[in-house]
Amino acid sequence: MQTIEILSPAGDWERLEAAVRFGADAVYLGSTQFDMRAAAAGFGPDELSRAVVYAHENDVNVYLVCNTLATNEETDRLPDFLKMAHSAGVDALIVADIGVMMAARRIVPKMALHVSTQAGVVNWRTAEELYRLGASRVVLARELSLEAIGAIRARTSPELELEAFVHGAMCMSVSGRCLLSSYLTGRDANRGECAQPCRWSYRLVEEKRPGQYFPIVEDTHGSYILNADDLCMIGHLDRLTEAGVTSFKIEGRAKSAYYTACVTAAYRAALDAYLAAPGAYSPPSWALDEVDKVSHRNYSTGFYFGTPGQNCETNGYVRGWDVIASVEGWAGGRLTVQERNAFSRGEQAELLVPRQAPRPLHIEEIFDVELGAPVERACHPMRRYELPCAGPVPPGSMLRRRAAQG
Repeated sequence: MQTIEILSPAGDWERLEAAVRFGADAVYLGSTQFDMRAAAAGFGPDELSRAVVYAHENDVNVYLVCNTLATNEETDRLPDFLKMAHSAGVDALIVADIGVMMAARRIVPKMALHVSTQAGVVNWRTAEELYRLGASRVVLARELSLEAIGAIRARTSPELELEAFVHGAMCMSVSGRCLLSSYLTGRDANRGECAQPCRWSYRLVEEKRPGQYFPIVEDTHGSYILNADDLCMIGHLDRLTEAGVTSFKIEGRAKSAYYTACVTAAYRAALDAYLAAPGAYSPPSWALDEVDKVSHRNYSTGFYFGTPGQNCETNGYVRGWDVIASVEGWAGGRLTVQERNAFSRGEQAELLVPRQAPRPLHIEEIFDVELGAPVERACHPMRRYELPCAGPVPPGSMLRRRAAQG
């Protein structure tokens, strides 16, 4: 049986640390070239090498994305990029372009190759041919059902690994291959620059009534017929494993370190529960709650259980919690934090701690380190404060509270 992994996004160094601390087995990240997430900061050559060292010191694999559709000019730069990736020590390249894939086979022959979801792998024959061409893994198209994944697993080489998305934003175009953004805004989705016009509100204009806009449905906010729900499969990891998936991929390289920490922690706990009792899968209740504590659209199970149910009624997000501080250290019953959002003495908060369930924390006292005195309110972003707290609490933990409603 292949090892099952939690694969988390790492858009920058802070998010890389969050993924590693909160339980990822592997991370995927981009450099400054060939990256499908132009909004993510990415890692330059020197920083990429440092990232790999840090991840490997914590027994975490690093997969480097190289999954844009390369132009002629970029293809000329590809050999240097591939050599840089090899020199940095990344564990695999994620590729979508067959030319990029075959160049990698020649230039860095020992590098593992994962075929991106951008390649749209929807059948066993394509998966098997990619394996014969040198791929060690395929990232399956998001439009597949569990039944279809099971059929791919049954008819492909056992050594071929199958990766599938389990959480995060979905796309209304097949596996993200979309021209809508390019057409409307000039920003090419196939080069990591999607403006997400599918999230916009659209209305109809009748040809003989210019200037009159009609909602497509009876809704004062317009219609979001192109919107997709977010994916959440935390309650079905057993079904995914039975279908043959061995890498559970969390979407979100452009999202916050808090998102990375929460969702990674939840899926880590859920997978550990499955591995402990495969025949009686029951994820911890706190892990099920955790995915609701990040900003998200309404959740669905995408296409996994049949042709979907993934249309959102709005383009809005559900947001119930805010990060108020990051933890720098703990000693002698006192927590040192760096403020992110203002908070006050007397508030009820919650500690998000790596590798364990969240813990409540009543803020009984706030000591301003810079002033050297207690204060009623922490209201200077990035300033350090001390709070009484039973410990220990590791660095990299986060302090959060319920968001104000309305």
